[in-house]
Amino acid sequence: MPGPNSLLLDEISLLLVWTAVGVYVLAFIAYAIDLARRSDLAVKAKDQVVARELVTAGGGGVIDAGGVASGPSFTDKPRYLWARMGTALTALAFLFHLAATVLRGFAAGRVPWSNMYEFALTGLLLIVMVYLASLTRYDLRFLGSFITGLAIVLLGGATLAYHVEVTPLADPLKSVWLVIHVFVAILATSLFALAFGLSVVQLLQTRRERKLVGAPVDAAGRRSFLRTLPSADALESLAYRFAIVGFIFWTFTLIAGAIWANDAWGRFWGFDTKEVWTFVIWVLYAGYIHARATRGWRGTRSAWLSIIGFSAVLFNFTIVNVFFKGLHAYSGLTQ
Repeated sequence: MPGPNSLLLDEISLLLVWTAVGVYVLAFIAYAIDLARRSDLAVKAKDQVVARELVTAGGGGVIDAGGVASGPSFTDKPRYLWARMGTALTALAFLFHLAATVLRGFAAGRVPWSNMYEFALTGLLLIVMVYLASLTRYDLRFLGSFITGLAIVLLGGATLAYHVEVTPLADPLKSVWLVIHVFVAILATSLFALAFGLSVVQLLQTRRERKLVGAPVDAAGRRSFLRTLPSADALESLAYRFAIVGFIFWTFTLIAGAIWANDAWGRFWGFDTKEVWTFVIWVLYAGYIHARATRGWRGTRSAWLSIIGFSAVLFNFTIVNVFFKGLHAYSGLTQ
C-alpha cells in the first residue's frame, strides 16, 4: 500500500497536472488568435504582394494548377507573434506536465503508465513532446490549437474520470515489457495523432483549393487562414511520413505484446479484446500505407484512412479499456 509520502507526491502531481491544463488553455487561446490573425492577413493580401512572392527566392509562394496561390512550405517559419506565444506557453505547460508525470512515477515507485490515468498522462506528454520536437524541423504551429485542445480535453478528462490512487502493480505487469511495450505504444500513438491533425487540415485545404481552381489569383486573398498553410499535397506527404514511423513503432508494439503475453500467460495470442483491437489498428494503418504507396489512393481518400486509423486508436483507449473485459483490464477503475 502507498505510504504518506506517496500520497503527498501524488497530490503534488495532481496540482501540477491542473496547472499544466491551465497553461495549455492559454496556449490554445494564443494559437486560436494566431489563426484568426492569419485570416485577417489573408484578406489584406494584394496582387503585388502575391507577385513578389512568386519571384522572390525565399518567398515560398507558388502558383499551382488553376492559378491557386499556395502557402509557404513546412520549412518556412514566418514570425507570427501569437503563434510564437502559443508555442512558448505550450513548452511551459509541457514542463509542468513532465514534472507531474515524473512525480506520479516517484509516488508509484515505477514507470507511470500502468493504468488508464497514467497512460493518458504519459501519452499526452509524448504527443506534446513530439509536436515541440517537430517544430525544430517543420513549421507545424498551425496544429497548435489541435495539439493543445487535445491536451486540454483528454488530460483534463482523464484526470477527472480515470484518476486512481497509487496501487501496487498486478502480477502480469511486473515485467520489463511494461517499460518497453507500453512506451513504444504511446510513442506510436503520438505520431498517429500528428498524422491525424495533418490529415484533417489537408481535407480543409483540399476543399479550399478545389473552390479556387480556375479562379483569378486575387481570389486567394479571401479570408482564410488556410492560405498561409502548405498545400494539401504537402500536408498529405508529411502526414504519411508520421504515419509510417508510427506504424513501425506500432508493429513493434504488436510483436512485443505477443512476447509479453507468452511470458505472462503462456501463449502468444488469445483473441483478447485488447489484442484484437491492437491488430485491427495495425491492419488499418497497413492498409493506409499500402493503398497510398501502391494503389494511388491519395488526396481525400488517403486523409480519411488516416483519420479512421486514429479514431480506432482512441476507441481502443477509451471504449475497449472501459467497457470490454479481458486480460488487459488494467484501467484501475474497479479497484
